Amino acid sequence: MNRAGDPAAERHEELVAAARAALAQAYAPYSNFRVGAALLFADGALVTGANVENASYGLTLCAETVAVARAMNDGRRGGLLALAVAGESALAAPCGRCRQVLHEFASLGGTDPLVLCAGPTERRDYRLSQLLPEPFGPDTLEA
Repeated sequence: MNRAGDPAAERHEELVAAARAALAQAYAPYSNFRVGAALLFADGALVTGANVENASYGLTLCAETVAVARAMNDGRRGGLLALAVAGESALAAPCGRCRQVLHEFASLGGTDPLVLCAGPTERRDYRLSQLLPEPFGPDTLEA
């Protein structure tokens, strides 16, 4: 992806590093697939999260969801510019549920954040709208 014109471009490496650092907090005893996430806001703040697995697999929390919940708990309701998702052993990208959660969170500020998907040695960049075309959101319910 072309990063020209992206106001957060100079912070992308820092964002990926923060997501990788968040891996240390992951609780993944079942899959051993540790994931970290970091959200970058327009005011420069970074909020991180790590996946939290549960023996009842459906109750597992993805790193992105943990980061969004932390941001919401801190009162953040907009300004999401970019996020990074880092897998410890393989490239990580938001799952479908997380794409939906991220869409609703980003829509609070009217942004289409850059999503940096990272693994140990590679990275792929997308806009959230590329990962979730035709999203379901609050405006869908108002139609």
